[in-house]
Formats: sequence, C-alpha cells, structure tokens
Amino acid sequence: MVVDIWLNFTAYTCAVKPRKGDALLFFSLHPDATTDTASLHGSCPVIKGEKWSATKWIHVRSFDRSKRLNRRAAMGECVDENENCAGWAKAGECKKNPTYMVGSGGSPGFCRKSCK
Repeated sequence: MVVDIWLNFTAYTCAVKPRKGDALLFFSLHPDATTDTASLHGSCPVIKGEKWSATKWIHVRSFDRSKRLNRRAAMGECVDENENCAGWAKAGECKKNPTYMVGSGGSPGFCRKSCK
C-alpha cells in the first residue's frame, strides 16, 4: 500500500514523496569512515494507512567487536579502543579494572596501549 506521506531530510529541508517500488539509498559515512552529519534524517508521521520500512546496513568493518579485537590482538597491535584510556590509566584503572583495560585469556583489553 502506498501512503501519501513525505520523507523529510532535516538538514537540507527537502522532502521525497514515495511511490510504489521506490527505494532510497544514502551513505551515513564519508569515504574516510567519519560520520556524515548531512545524512541525518527523519520522517513525517503517518496520517492514513501504514508505513513500511526495510533497512539494509552495510558495515565498513566486522560488526562483531570481539572478532575485530581478536584480529588486532593476533596481529600484535597494542591500541586503545576508547578515547578515555589515557585518563583512566593515570587514575589507576589498569590495576583496578584489568579485565576491561588490559584483557584476560583470549580477549584483549580496550586500553592496552595506555596500560603498557
């Protein structure tokens, strides 16, 4: 069922009126994988009928964070996974919370570089 609604692109104040069979594709990242804030969007409320949506996510890297981290650990990378790691390390978190900061077993920590 096609509903007479308009999709509102908030950043550019443009709207798209859907027609049966239409699809909309937009990229939420720049080529360097930083967020494209111009991709922020919203939709108008349904006044009559139903709204149908089918979302397809295309990921830049593995969606499974544990697999991604294990690959980094296997490659010998010593990296911080959080921008707050240096501050936490200075506050003694490497010893207070070693599982998260440094890691344990086959799971690398999130602040290995700062806890080195």
